Amino acid sequence: MHHRTPRAGGNPLCREADRTRARLRVGLVVACLLAAICGIGVGRSAWTDSRRAAEEVASHRHSVQAVAVGESAHRAGTGLTGRPVSVAPVTWRDTAHRVHTASVPVPAATRHGDTVPLWIDDGGNPAAAPPGAAETALDAIGRGAGASAVGMLAAGAFVGARLRGVDRRCARAWEREWESVEPRWSGRLRPGQGTGDD
Repeated sequence: MHHRTPRAGGNPLCREADRTRARLRVGLVVACLLAAICGIGVGRSAWTDSRRAAEEVASHRHSVQAVAVGESAHRAGTGLTGRPVSVAPVTWRDTAHRVHTASVPVPAATRHGDTVPLWIDDGGNPAAAPPGAAETALDAIGRGAGASAVGMLAAGAFVGARLRGVDRRCARAWEREWESVEPRWSGRLRPGQGTGDD
């Protein structure tokens, strides 16, 4: 004969708190999946935007060969690393064939007469190299991962708070139930209870 539990598909030993915990855990898994999907969307959008911005920057950057007109020297570094950099006076021609001279970062062993690659802007001034594909990809991955992490952390904090609330309610209910069972189980009297009271 087929055995049926009192509640269809339910476990008679499963309390409402257990079902709430199970629902919260399933909700956390769903929220984490949604956060991952949102992170992928943010990463794709960041990749598209960063690539478009890199292409815009690259359209205004030009690579030229500059000629060192002096010896390289070390200069104290700036920024986060603070490493010293080698600089040397160099000269170059821009896209309009105008001659420019400035001190720019160069490889450490650069000597007078050596040629060094240099990125310039439309005005012929030294400029940073346009972002490459690796830099763009790392930026997109970082943004996507950050968005996913924020979503997952928020979901985890919410579910954790709700689980602590369920645990507190269970502990209070257990204390109330234990107060009614413990005197009979242990044989001790409750305050205000006489020896003949039940």
